[in-house]
Amino acid sequence: MSKENNLEEIKKFWPKDAPDVTNVPKYVKKYKKDLIVIKYGGNVLIDRNIFNNFIQDISILNKLGLSIVVVHGGGPRIERELKKGNIQSKFINGLRVTDKDVINIVEKVLIDFNVDIVNSLNKKGSKAISVNTKINNVINVIPDKPELGFVGVPQEINIEVIRNIISQNQIPIVAPLGLDKNNQTYNINGDTAASAIAKKLKSRRLLLMTNVEGVYDDRKTLISEIKPYDMENLVNLKIVQGGMLPKIKNCIEAVENGVRGVVILDGRKPRAILKEIFSDQGAGTLIRK
Repeated sequence: MSKENNLEEIKKFWPKDAPDVTNVPKYVKKYKKDLIVIKYGGNVLIDRNIFNNFIQDISILNKLGLSIVVVHGGGPRIERELKKGNIQSKFINGLRVTDKDVINIVEKVLIDFNVDIVNSLNKKGSKAISVNTKINNVINVIPDKPELGFVGVPQEINIEVIRNIISQNQIPIVAPLGLDKNNQTYNINGDTAASAIAKKLKSRRLLLMTNVEGVYDDRKTLISEIKPYDMENLVNLKIVQGGMLPKIKNCIEAVENGVRGVVILDGRKPRAILKEIFSDQGAGTLIRK
C-alpha cells in the first residue's frame, strides 16, 4: 500500500504538533492530482529553527506524494553580503534597486541559498532539484522600471522544466531570478516569481509564507477568507497598505488567472504549511473567488 494511503506509515513520520494524523489521507486525496506552489520569504528563513521546520514540512509533503514547487526569497542574506562589500542598497516601492554590482551579489546569494535548501531536503530523504539562472533558467524577463536597474518582470515561464521535475516526484526549488533575451540576470520579487509560476501551472494553491499572520480587517481582526473584490476594497480604503500591497496585488492576479486559492500565512509559526493543507480551519488568510 502506498504511503499516502497507509495511516500506520504516515504516523511514523507525522510530527506530534501537526494536525490530527487520522485526517491526513482525506486531504492527500483532495490535493493528489493538483499542484501547490509555496513561496517562503527570506525574512522568515533567516532563523535556523524555522528553516529546519520548513525543510521537515516540505519533506513530509513530498513523502505523501503531493506535487509541490518551492520559490524562496533571500532579502536578509543579500543585505548581509552587501554590507560586507560596503554597498548601499536602496528600495523604491518595496523593490530593491539593483545595479551591476548588486545583481552579481544577489545572484550569488540566492543561488547559494537555493543549494542550501536543496541539500537540506536531500538529507531528509527527499529529492530536491535546484532551478536557477546558472543551470536551468525557467523565467524569462523584461526589465521593470529603468530606475530599478536589473529588476525583472516575468514574461515567460518555461513550465516544462518544472513539470519534468515534479513528474519524477522531485521538488523544484526555484530562485527568484530570471534572464532577459541577452542572457543578463535580473532580480525578481519573490512573490511575483511565485505568482507567475502558479498562474502558469494553474496550481490549486499558492501559499505565501511571510512574517505576518495574514490580512487584517479595519478592526485588526484576522480575515480567514476573502474574495478578490473585497480585498481590492480593503486596499482602496487603505486598510491594507505598505509592504503588504505588492503581495496583495500578486494574490489577486493569481486568483484572477487560474489559481484556485492563495493563502497569506505566518511562516514563523511551527507547522503552518501542514495546518493550512491538512485541516479545515487552515492558517492565515485565504483569497479565492
